[in-house]
Amino acid sequence: MRTVLVSGSGIAGPVLAYWLRRHGFAPTVVERAPGQRPGGQAVDIRGVALEVVQRMGLLEQASHVRTRMRGMSILDPDGHEVDCSTEATFSSGRLDSEDIEVLREDLVRMVHEHTQAGVEYLFGDSITALNEDEAGVRVEFARGSSRAFDLVVGADGLHSTVRRLTFGPEERYAHHLGSYLSVFSADNFLALDDWQMWLRDGDTGFGIMPVRGNTELRIAFGFESAPLAHDGAALRQLVVDMLASMRWEGTRLAEAARKAPDFYCDAMAQIRMDQWSLGRVTLLGDAGYCPSPLSGQGTSLALVGAHVLADCLAQDNGDHRTAYARYEQRMRPFVTLNQALATENPGGPASEASLARAKNALSLDG
Repeated sequence: MRTVLVSGSGIAGPVLAYWLRRHGFAPTVVERAPGQRPGGQAVDIRGVALEVVQRMGLLEQASHVRTRMRGMSILDPDGHEVDCSTEATFSSGRLDSEDIEVLREDLVRMVHEHTQAGVEYLFGDSITALNEDEAGVRVEFARGSSRAFDLVVGADGLHSTVRRLTFGPEERYAHHLGSYLSVFSADNFLALDDWQMWLRDGDTGFGIMPVRGNTELRIAFGFESAPLAHDGAALRQLVVDMLASMRWEGTRLAEAARKAPDFYCDAMAQIRMDQWSLGRVTLLGDAGYCPSPLSGQGTSLALVGAHVLADCLAQDNGDHRTAYARYEQRMRPFVTLNQALATENPGGPASEASLARAKNALSLDG
């Protein structure tokens, strides 16, 4: 049985592990965090990605926990409503769509529970070195003993360690899109009832949506900026300071950002590479082709990419040379269309026509 080490236990990694196990491989997932990471924004499962979830037997469960917004308000910097909609929201698109919006942590939990019986998980550890020879890849870990695997897949996100060890520094592949996104949770101090609020003030803005039966808020704050140092504490303080200066609810939002245990902030960036594979190592999801949250398609790319990669490995009986080439050939047009959504309309969502074309531009049985 061929062994595959998958780095990253977000969405792409465990979904790949599920399909690899189904095809007779022995997957191991290593994750730097001590367990599944909480928090994060709501994510969309769209188009062909819905078929992946359905084939996994998770569509009904995902539909049960989907967000159920009634609409949204658009506010001016003083908090006055200037527009509203009961047909669509900026986070999920049209409310009558067949697509599903769920909290990232809910999807991660579902996938992990669905795979843990047949997949080895190594939490609290990370890869420090990859040494390939004709027989496989000898992997060095930060904590555990070194082990040999037939194949290695980097599904470890925008700041992928596997990509850095295999292809070189992140700066060669990361394309900054001119802004940052912060996401964090707070109590529902606005008493929102399945209703979103969106506000823009100059180079900053935020969206607020209630979750967990309207008991909690998920706040997404964005700001324009040139690339900044990847320093978590400094980024949090910057966000707190910018929120505190806003006229509407700035004080309470800043305090929520300061206290949030699930605070996240990172650059809006895309990963663009001429190839995703080298030797026995390949990249999946954000590690190889992050489209940025501006596209709304990161989760769908992760789900579809995992299915396609596992399918290619199964079709080629684990021959990584032909399987990886087939994987890139099938996925690259899909990735290109979906990455383009992030830059089609700077400062706003892509058109419905572009999204419809991009989200369905691949056949799982291709």
